[in-house]
Amino acid sequence: MHKVYILQCSDGTYYTGYAKCFSKRFVEHLTKVKGAKYTSRGIEKLVYISFFASQGDALREERRIKELSRAKKIELINNQLEV
Repeated sequence: MHKVYILQCSDGTYYTGYAKCFSKRFVEHLTKVKGAKYTSRGIEKLVYISFFASQGDALREERRIKELSRAKKIELINNQLEV
């Protein structure tokens, strides 16, 4: 399974990423071993995750989410929480 996720950073901003193994990638973000420079500001929590059978579908969704406005990202996060 391939995952697309959104992390809420300590400053209230959002980081969108892709991972095949989310738990390993999350630890990388937390320990700043191979985490994105963006998440070095600190991670508050995971706010969104979606699962895909193919890497191509997951990467397309990651790109789509990254292009969303902050308001649309919040809407996406809230819609997932309501399900």
